[in-house]
Amino acid sequence: MTWDAWADSEARTIRATGRWRAPRDPEAGLVTFASNDYLGLTHHPAVTAAAHAALDLDGTGSGSARLIVGSRPVHGELEHALAEWKSMPRAALFPTGFATNLGVLATFGGPGVLICSDELNHASIIDGCRLARGDVAVYRHNDVEHLATLLQNRGARRALVVTDTVFSMDGDRANLTALVELCTREGALLVLDEAHAVLGPEFEDPPADLTVVRVGTLSKTLGALGGFVAGPTRYIELVENLARPYIFTTAPTPADAAAALAALRVLRSDEGDALVARLRSLVDRVRPAHPSPIVPFVVGSEQAALAAAAALREHGVAVPAIRPPTVAPGTARLRVTVSAAHTDAEVDQLLRALDAVLTRQPA
Repeated sequence: MTWDAWADSEARTIRATGRWRAPRDPEAGLVTFASNDYLGLTHHPAVTAAAHAALDLDGTGSGSARLIVGSRPVHGELEHALAEWKSMPRAALFPTGFATNLGVLATFGGPGVLICSDELNHASIIDGCRLARGDVAVYRHNDVEHLATLLQNRGARRALVVTDTVFSMDGDRANLTALVELCTREGALLVLDEAHAVLGPEFEDPPADLTVVRVGTLSKTLGALGGFVAGPTRYIELVENLARPYIFTTAPTPADAAAALAALRVLRSDEGDALVARLRSLVDRVRPAHPSPIVPFVVGSEQAALAAAAALREHGVAVPAIRPPTVAPGTARLRVTVSAAHTDAEVDQLLRALDAVLTRQPA
């Protein structure tokens, strides 16, 4: 088969399953409930001003990887601020959160390691586990007893447990208390991906004998672009020396780093507290006490999800239909994401549209 024939065949197969996708520009006149800009910091005046200043000072790109000539003072300033935010000695920047998980898991999940991964972890964690050369065991979602069995049967292998703290398709939380207790008892390295943890869970005061590294993104809560890992000094130094996505990738742009640093300063201020409280109140309007700004409405079939998304657009609201293979067959859904930047009127419009299109029930 020629390459052209293969490409045509693959495209026909995807189309036949009804799963063909293409990028879509924002539609004029629609209120979007699909963005990860949870606090609305992408357009914050201090954040955009910091990006403009960095462009004037250092240009549009870093020009090289951090270990060659790509490092700028703003990278170090941001790493210091991120480490302080996460109560860790050190942090290292990556160009994306996806690249961070690839680098971290490949660094610590080598031969002689059992990597235990929650079955609903993000694709970047799944691919990081594949890239690592250790053994991988997938535990049932949020099933700490199943995880304990895997750890207790690992033999002489070192163990690494990796989990999202907020899961990206259901918006539910990992049981951090139980995971911390288990990993401390079993001597397992705990890797936490906190990309969506704008409303918690908080990770504070871990036991002194627990080793943990914390992965995050600059593109969601902080409204910029990039990723980072924070942890003990020796572990971050190993990332800088072993993680190929860090070593062989051009450093994050100065503008993105400056924007993230400015956004972090907003987040850690009284204004940031107010934005988080605002987000919490809006999420409660969509689904009371839901633990994150990711609110799924599971409708079942792919066709039903696509039809519901199309109907919402008729009501002036953009909400994506999430389908397999992103979620399991039979669990296609509308994935609403709420931002502190949404107005009360826009949330009213969303709620009216959901009432018109489907019955709002907990997913």
